Amino acid sequence: MYAQKTTGTLTDLVPLSDATLHALPEAVQAPGYDRGAIRPGVVHIGVGGFHRAHQAVYFDELARRGLAGDWGLIGVGLRSPQMGEVLKAQDCLYMVVERDGSGTTARVVGVIGRYLYAPREQEAVLDALSDPATRLVTLTITGNGYHLNADGDFSGDDPLVASELEDPGRPDTVFGYLVEALDRRRRAGVPPFTVLSCDNIPGNGAAARTMVVSFAELRDRGLARWIERNVAFPNSMVDRITPETTPQERDRIVRSFGVDDRWPVITERFTQWVVEDRFCNERPPLERVGVQFVADVAPYELTKKRLLNASHCALGYLGYLAGYRTTAEVMADPAYAAYVSALVDEIRPLLPRVDGIDLDAYRAALLDRLANPEIADQLSRLCRRGSTKVPSYLLPSITESRHRGWPAPMLTLAVAGWFRYLQGEDYAGDPITVEGPREDELVPLAQEDGLNPRPLLTVRELFDSLADDPEFVRDLHVASEALRAGPRETIETWMAVRGVR
Repeated sequence: MYAQKTTGTLTDLVPLSDATLHALPEAVQAPGYDRGAIRPGVVHIGVGGFHRAHQAVYFDELARRGLAGDWGLIGVGLRSPQMGEVLKAQDCLYMVVERDGSGTTARVVGVIGRYLYAPREQEAVLDALSDPATRLVTLTITGNGYHLNADGDFSGDDPLVASELEDPGRPDTVFGYLVEALDRRRRAGVPPFTVLSCDNIPGNGAAARTMVVSFAELRDRGLARWIERNVAFPNSMVDRITPETTPQERDRIVRSFGVDDRWPVITERFTQWVVEDRFCNERPPLERVGVQFVADVAPYELTKKRLLNASHCALGYLGYLAGYRTTAEVMADPAYAAYVSALVDEIRPLLPRVDGIDLDAYRAALLDRLANPEIADQLSRLCRRGSTKVPSYLLPSITESRHRGWPAPMLTLAVAGWFRYLQGEDYAGDPITVEGPREDELVPLAQEDGLNPRPLLTVRELFDSLADDPEFVRDLHVASEALRAGPRETIETWMAVRGVR
């Protein structure tokens, strides 16, 4: 029997596996259900930290309530083998550690019954997807996984597409696996599965549909028509802040709880999953564990983008420039905490009132989440892909403000912070690694004329009508010049002259 002590010495650690669940320390919640009795009904493609902290936890909660009899998970990885190596060594068990200012809790999630690494287990993945028991396929494959271009169309000229078309029975991509499995189901007279994207991209269900139908069209028009008529691709909105698990955090968790988990997940207590209620096969009773099934996800998605994601952008750029490296550090600074509160208050009146969304409650919860001292999300992560994030999360609110004739000083300062970040150097003179799909084009423009924003505004695809708005251009120039004093000093002055505390 393994020791249940939590003194933190290596000899006291409980190695995580099925055989040791009975020996878990009291501070760690065991699954508490018979894992062998749960039959798989869901295949998830793209098992990473977010899936393990979000969708898998909802299904784990179903299992704990005795509601997941045939809704167990099979995890699939397409690229890196590391996740599979860790999960298989631990019988697909892992810990989810939830943290906030009131304390820390840990649970072992046991609802993933199998993990398949697609490059080595190609036919097993196709068998799982083709199995009539599989009624739902969920995705977290990141935006790049959909192979859509800037116009939202499928990139059919990609070499990967040509490779998949040459030998469709041996797929390598998400769309290749999904279309091959759907074709096998069609030929066998098996109803299709629902494809539920859980990626943080606008209209994720529509993106998944475009990907699958477009590739099927290139392969077999009859198959494409069958998919169009029979397969559902509901949109969804997912929300749970889940920082990357660093080696230091893993060591802290292992020693705190006395469980040797090679890849635990750290997350906040808050979680939200909103799903369009449109399925072509059975759907799991996830409403019993907090999932919201709605007719239209768009208002929920808009609220998250304009408030949470915009706040992350602003804190990321203005915080990183000041030398902060995590959300916990930057939100501990009263000036930044006051700024993000003012930013949220500036954006909130621009959002539509929708039944089911309490904006006042959302605001309060958001500020609490951002101020969580135990969730140290890396600002460098929040700063990535600014050329995608800023036009999606910040600029639409500025455009709406301009249409209403309202000022948007906090939003404008956030954009100025991004412009300054693009110069590739912080205020201490340390280099910044600027990452993103168009950043190679944008960095030289940011460096072209000091703090003058006009060179960047020539990129019409990003700024649209705002580039021709003289008041916005003037306000952005003023904000950029103000940042010469340093981000923190600018924030304090910026709010003081506007009577914001």
